Amino acid sequence: MTASETRWLSADEQLAWRTFLTACSTLFTAVEGQLQDEAGIPHGYYEILVRLSEAPGHALRMTQLAEASTSSKSRLSHAIARLEERGWVERLLCPTDRRGQIARLTDAGFAVLEAAAPGHVEQVRASLFDKITPEQVEQLRAIMAAIEVGGEACTTLI
Repeated sequence: MTASETRWLSADEQLAWRTFLTACSTLFTAVEGQLQDEAGIPHGYYEILVRLSEAPGHALRMTQLAEASTSSKSRLSHAIARLEERGWVERLLCPTDRRGQIARLTDAGFAVLEAAAPGHVEQVRASLFDKITPEQVEQLRAIMAAIEVGGEACTTLI
């Protein structure tokens, strides 16, 4: 595509884009900082623990967990190794596929998640939901649903 074929952003679109970037950066910095300061874990690890806590038997195949947590398989494998070292997750062999692995949340991991959740939710509330109206919450949900990742609406837990 040449410069003459480029669909440049209008002034309003450019402002919206830059505002979006700044808002995302501000929100993610606040959420990450709270989790690191109060729970000693990065947001990515928290998300993995949440996904496992919501799964039947607190376990998911590694491929399913990678898709659910929007992580690459290699990045997820590294995170699971760190969570295993802490005793929060264990890896099991898949009984139906010898090549597959299952990540399972341990009782210790669930306890960490339970302890971290109240502060995390309060930070999300203070950083996002307390700043917008109920109507804007619905608009935000609709906008994010329109922006699809891999064919599915954005549903990553904050």
